[in-house]
Amino acid sequence: MTFLERLYLPAIFKGMAITFSHIFKKTPTISYPEQTRPFAKVFRGLHVLNRDEEGRERCTACGLCALACPAEAITMEAAERQRGEENLYREEKYAAKYEINMLRCIFCGLCEEACPKDAIYLSETFAPANYQRKGFIYSKEDLLIPNPLTQPEEYEKAKGERAPATH
Repeated sequence: MTFLERLYLPAIFKGMAITFSHIFKKTPTISYPEQTRPFAKVFRGLHVLNRDEEGRERCTACGLCALACPAEAITMEAAERQRGEENLYREEKYAAKYEINMLRCIFCGLCEEACPKDAIYLSETFAPANYQRKGFIYSKEDLLIPNPLTQPEEYEKAKGERAPATH
């Protein structure tokens, strides 16, 4: 080793040059509530249970989403539609209980692909923070999109851009 290499001065100057070059680079930090980071088109966020254009639930409790889920995060119980409930449920069978455990969910999107009725999709909203474990278990009422007939503004906001087309 030469005398200069033993002093480690070239290595120190090289490290300082790298450090100073980072000062002039743009920071990736954003101020979250005021600014939002743009998400990719393929971003998978919170689950949403969809309704049709008449405000009826699309889910027929076929259970394909629960079968497709590799993390077994979806549980549901089916029930038969009663007389007078035709305006609430689209088919004769509906999901009386529908829960997603977000602590188990891996946001793979297989439930969305498995659903033949476009009843569930992953929105552009990410899961909020929680302090209790039971706050991460979303029930049917938490997942259901607002009714388009009675709450049109909330429905459009919740639908987002990735919502499947109503048919």
